[in-house]
Amino acid sequence: MVLNNLNYPLDFKFKITTLASDFNITDKNGNYVAYVRQKMFKLKEDVIVFNDESKSKELFRIRANQWIDFNASYSLNDLIDNKNFGRLARKGMRSLWKASYDILDAHDQPKFKIQEDSAWVRFWDGFVGELPIIGMFTGYFLNPSYTVTGIDGKAYFKLKKMPSFFGRRFQLDRLIDIDDEEESLVILSLLMMTLLERARG
Repeated sequence: MVLNNLNYPLDFKFKITTLASDFNITDKNGNYVAYVRQKMFKLKEDVIVFNDESKSKELFRIRANQWIDFNASYSLNDLIDNKNFGRLARKGMRSLWKASYDILDAHDQPKFKIQEDSAWVRFWDGFVGELPIIGMFTGYFLNPSYTVTGIDGKAYFKLKKMPSFFGRRFQLDRLIDIDDEEESLVILSLLMMTLLERARG
């Protein structure tokens, strides 16, 4: 199964009424694209992508390859057609300062990179976020963005954290048309990255 005919921009909106990291994905017309749930109390990250909030059909599954996520990679699996799309790999030391990930296909070949656009936004978000009361409002004025580039150097997608209380909303835009299977690979990678980066603050 591939994600296709999507109407961008897509909205990722986290629920604040659950303990788990759950979020809805809707398109520009408000139509459901998917519902994402990260399983709680797992030593390794385990994420299921459902068709919608009813969780009646599992579409994709994302799993970490190790307990500690510092250099973990995350396999991206299609549950409908029982195949692997590829994996998302975090860039170790560089991620301490500025988020950086590689997206690899099912043959473990590099296809795309995800790069945080500004290290300073991360720095000030982390610094101000620790301040009493003021830190609660960083989601309104300190919002990172991320660009997905191909091995050809072109920018294909832009993901932005939108101004919101609790940092609960992200928006994804496609900048260049892309093959359906590669589009699914990138979107699944961005779902996992959003969970990881939101957890870091």
